[in-house]
Parts: sequence; structure tokens; C-alpha cells
Amino acid sequence: MAGRAAGCGPDQAGAYRRAVDFELPPDDDPRRIEIRRWLAEHPSPTGRELAEAGLVAPHWPRPWGLDADPIHQLIIDDELRRAGVQRPVNMIGIGWAGPTILMAGTEEQKQRYLLPLLAGEEIWCQLFSEPGAGSDLAALSTRAELDGDEWVVNGQKIWTSLAHEAAFGILIARTGPDKHRGISYFICPMDAPGITIRPIVEMTGAHTFNEVFLDDVRIPAENIVGEPGDGWRLAKVTLANERVSLSSGGALWGMGPSARDLIDLVREAGGVDDPVLRSRLVDLHIESEILRLIRLRTVSAAVRGEAPGPEASIRKVLADEHGQHVFELAKDLAGAHGMLTDGGPLGRPVGVWHHGFLFSRALTIGGGTAEVQRNIIGERVLGLPPEPDVEAPRPAA
Repeated sequence: MAGRAAGCGPDQAGAYRRAVDFELPPDDDPRRIEIRRWLAEHPSPTGRELAEAGLVAPHWPRPWGLDADPIHQLIIDDELRRAGVQRPVNMIGIGWAGPTILMAGTEEQKQRYLLPLLAGEEIWCQLFSEPGAGSDLAALSTRAELDGDEWVVNGQKIWTSLAHEAAFGILIARTGPDKHRGISYFICPMDAPGITIRPIVEMTGAHTFNEVFLDDVRIPAENIVGEPGDGWRLAKVTLANERVSLSSGGALWGMGPSARDLIDLVREAGGVDDPVLRSRLVDLHIESEILRLIRLRTVSAAVRGEAPGPEASIRKVLADEHGQHVFELAKDLAGAHGMLTDGGPLGRPVGVWHHGFLFSRALTIGGGTAEVQRNIIGERVLGLPPEPDVEAPRPAA
């Protein structure tokens, strides 16, 4: 990033440069040359080839990654994008399960699970939330009892993304009476006897989420991650391990089309005359730029060796609502035709726009509701007092 932010005074521009202060290396950088050489030898790489080369999660330690710093990661992302190469899609496995196994798993667990996980050969799901334990996850009631060399699990999980496709799930269950220290963390084979998966059909007509029932499910003792009772700490590691996005992400939790894609469609169609729609497009561009700069600030902080700041929490709130704005505007740009399932913006092919519009309602709910996220920002970032206990008796009138 170079130059002065438009509209900033000298002091503001200096602060801006300090916040976002790096430039990508030029085309003759040895790291670019290395990845281009590899891509020339593997013009259509498989997921396994990408994983074995350390290119799926290059920030992971060797041999599963490249110990890549943020700039190296950006170079790899840039070169893969130029070559039209897509990494395997295994969001929960690569983003959450893998980092936790890397941190606390045994060597046997790492050798067994990490490479197929990175290659996208074994999809993972997350068995955390329960009907009575959503925002207060530590109140979970699913239990695991040790029986010889197996843990016997009974309980119910809900909102389990991809449970119907997953080979394994990361599972937290109660193994002791203490609310936090009585939770353990397991690798659960999703084909184990006693597991019943029921789809939760969305208004899109498809289903991503599921209910999962566990009735006397037997999990080998070697599938526990870390020590018994250490599951709450590891669950927090999992939930905190959303990898810093080092490239522009789509509006559906980093997937699907982005605000830029929508604006490009409008540009290709010759623009719009309606002043209200034009104003909303400007607002959408501004939101997108704010999110992009927050991402760059996060990367800059990592380059300087600084711990992530509050921008990660703030970005979660902004990005989810921004995703809804993208798809709401796309529908409105379709006009009356947007009432139909095949109505794309400005007469363009519908693609994922209709599906994204319906699914975008979930953005401010999944992964922590917008209300919970605002509470976290208020209490942990701004230092505001916590919400009063709703069950506390009111003072007498």
C-alpha cells in the first residue's frame, strides 16, 4: 500500500500508512519464481498434490505447510489465482479441526488426519452447538463415559454444517461435572453406529445444516484430543482459529460472489439511472473497501509480529451484514423479475444470486449471532459493563 488516503489530512494519512504498510514483492521475487515453477510442472494440480506441496495452508508448519509468513501467503494466493488453481474446499477441516489437531493432537493423530483433511479427501464437521447450548456453549449436555478403551457418547447436536457429507467431526462432550473443566474434545467418525443425521432444510430448498443424534456411539480412546477435561480450552482454540483472510472473500462467509462482482455486472450493463440504486451501489463499494482495509490492517499487524487486534471481531459483524446488503441489492437490481427464482441482477444469468439472497439471512446468525458479537465487542473491546442478569429481581417501585 502506498500513497495517501483520499480525504485524509497529513496526520491521518501517516497513521493510515502505519496501519497498512506493506507492498507485495515484484514479479522477480524468488518465492514467486518458485511457485510458478511448481505450477508449470503441475498445471492442473489435484488436492493431494497441493496438500503435499504445502500450498493448501502454507502458514502451517512443515511438512503440512511451508511455515509461510503473511507476505509469503499473499504471494502464494496471488500466484494460484493467476494460474486459475483452486484449493480444496474443506472449511471446517482446514480452518478449525486441523489447527486444533496441530496444536494438541498426538503425532499419530496428525499423521492420520492432516494430509487427507488438507487434500479435501475427508470432509469434517463441527459437533458443538446443542438445542440448549448455543450462545452458552459450555452448558452442553452431551455426555461421554469411558468404557474400557472406548468412550460411549449420548446426546444431540444441532446446526451441524455438512454432517451429511463429513467423514469426521470434532465433538465436545461432558466427561465431568465441572461446567468448563468437565468437557473433553474428540474426533468422531461420522459413520459410527448410533449416529443419526437429520437435515434442516433451508428456505433455499437445499440443506447445509443438520441435527445429529448420538445414541451409545462408541469412540476409540485414542480419538480424544488433548487430555480429558481439556475440551473447553481446545474448543476456544477452534473457535478462535478463523484464519486471517489474505485475499478478497465472497459475501457468503468468504464464498460466492463479492460486492466487486456485483458492481462489475452493473458496469458491464452500462450502469443504472435510478439515483437510489446508484447511491446504494456507492454505499456497497464503501463497505467493501472498509472490509478490505481491515483485512490489510490485520495482515500488516501480522507482518510486524503484532497480535490480532479488535478488528477481527468488528469485521465479523460488518462482513455478515455487508453480505446481506450485497444480495439484497442484487435482487433489487433484478426489478420485478427478482420475484422469480431465475431473476438475476440487470437481466444477467441468475447464477447464485437467488440462492445467496435466501441464504444470506443465516449470515448474522451462524458462527455467533450479530447480537452476541456486539456484546463481545462492547464488553471485551470497548470495556463496557456486561448486560444485567435478566433473571435478577427488579428493584421495588
